[in-house]
Amino acid sequence: QMHLVESGGGLVQSGGSLRLSCSASGFNLDYYSVGWFRQAPGKEREFVASMRWSNGDTYYTDSVKGRFTISRDSARNPVKNTVYLQMNSLKLEDTAVYYCAAQSLGSTQYNYWGQGTQVTVSS
Repeated sequence: QMHLVESGGGLVQSGGSLRLSCSASGFNLDYYSVGWFRQAPGKEREFVASMRWSNGDTYYTDSVKGRFTISRDSARNPVKNTVYLQMNSLKLEDTAVYYCAAQSLGSTQYNYWGQGTQVTVSS
């Protein structure tokens, strides 16, 4: 059974850092991309970053480039592994529920989602 479980959210001051983790099980990640999304109150869910597991290619939305980094566990075990989102120089507007998701290669949408973790940036 496929599971994605996020952790690492919390309250941080503006300019601070957090690292989110997405523990993936039940997937062979060689055949997936893993993405991070976020949804702020009253706003639509938006793409933040993604990584194609097989080759490590990464993608970011413009608003987080240079501040956020998506990475994978160094063990690179495709069937039980963790994807991270290192968030630096956090801004008030980064406050949201952050979700990780998995998209099978060749699919046009993310089909598997975690439950989300809250990130709150205070002034």
